[in-house]
Amino acid sequence: MKRRIILDLAVTLDGFIEGKNGEVDWCIMDSELEFNNFLNQIDTILYGRKSYDLWGQFTPEIEHTDSEKEFWELVHSKEKYVFSRTQIGTDNKAIFINDRILEEVNELKNKPGKDIWLYGGASLITTFINLGLVDEFRLSVHSVVLGAGKPLFVDIKQRLNLKMVNTRTFSSGVLQFIYHFYANK
Repeated sequence: MKRRIILDLAVTLDGFIEGKNGEVDWCIMDSELEFNNFLNQIDTILYGRKSYDLWGQFTPEIEHTDSEKEFWELVHSKEKYVFSRTQIGTDNKAIFINDRILEEVNELKNKPGKDIWLYGGASLITTFINLGLVDEFRLSVHSVVLGAGKPLFVDIKQRLNLKMVNTRTFSSGVLQFIYHFYANK
């Protein structure tokens, strides 16, 4: 069975994935969300270069909780691919992809393994959506309105036909929606 690309991210009620200064302090990492379960169903993470620079090798500080440290340990145990127009080569922590995105990602999807997390950022998400590469959208909507910031969807070239497959409500106020993409693949 082909591996799936899963876009899993937090979004505000007004559709932003970051505040206007890049802030994500509104994002609740609630244990009830069982994010580690999601991490256990993937073995690969896809980053844009800016997102990778910010979070790809993030190391929790001593004052972080054990659950945060466990989360980052799980994240860093995954194979990582970074999509960049400028940075080439491969370091010992990630493989860089500079072009032929559709071919490279389809090749990756056909390799044996678990599902793949499309981490982002925004321009990589747009590229993947426009190439029809996102199989599942897992959006955790937080009960905050920012009014400005980086929107989830920008420059989408065609209509997306999605089928809702699950919804969950958490005591923190977060609503999670899971959609499958089923348009002409």
